[in-house]
Amino acid sequence: MSLVTTIHLHNVPEGKSQDYAGWFDGDHASQLTALRGFRSAQRFEVTEEQVMAGNPQPWRFMSLYDFDLPDPAIDLPALGPLIAVARDAGLIADDGTERIYSFDMFADWEGSANWRKDQPFSGVSIILGNYTPGRYDEYHHWYDKIHSIEVTNVPGHVAMKRGELSALQIEPRRYCPGDQLVLAAQQTDDLAFTIKDFIDRALGASPSGVAMEPRSSAASTARTVHYFRKISGKDAWPGGIAYAGDMSVYPGKA
Repeated sequence: MSLVTTIHLHNVPEGKSQDYAGWFDGDHASQLTALRGFRSAQRFEVTEEQVMAGNPQPWRFMSLYDFDLPDPAIDLPALGPLIAVARDAGLIADDGTERIYSFDMFADWEGSANWRKDQPFSGVSIILGNYTPGRYDEYHHWYDKIHSIEVTNVPGHVAMKRGELSALQIEPRRYCPGDQLVLAAQQTDDLAFTIKDFIDRALGASPSGVAMEPRSSAASTARTVHYFRKISGKDAWPGGIAYAGDMSVYPGKA
């Protein structure tokens, strides 16, 4: 069996957000549960709070699909037609931003003592990153032994999992700026504090007194970072939760 995570980054046409949510939690959910190896699917919306303020945020929404597949070459392509239903129905903006990337995951979520396993994640951040050429092993050692521990111990950050861009991709294929995926999960009602303390720890200026190790030069600075808040609407499938937030607070509300 192979752990595979597919991220669908996209926008929704103005006035279609509720239609998209209804499709995702309705017909789409039912069809996904019939796929062999399907584990869960969640929807997220970009947050105003970001760790790299100048980093472009071209996508308002992200859907996260997790699989444990007997044979990815056989099973993963079946997701493509299910997403295409929304595209064909005009629920995905035809603005050139849509991206679908699949990653072979090294492991499942690994967390710190911060992780309340009886509670859902409030959101996730993603890094589409790269390692410095010739320093692949050093990059992974730094993440596994140092940085993943530092990140998941920041208040509000609770777990991390990582993967590598798969040779198997779903159409329509687009260039991916990073072949290394870092997913960090949050459980917090104050994301601004979590991000600030993360930055302060990286700079050695946190009131907690905790300072991170210097960032490894094995990790390329060619990376893109995005924080998203969970907005999944149902308990009808694995990992689904009801969302009771005020949609009006989000940027770009359709």
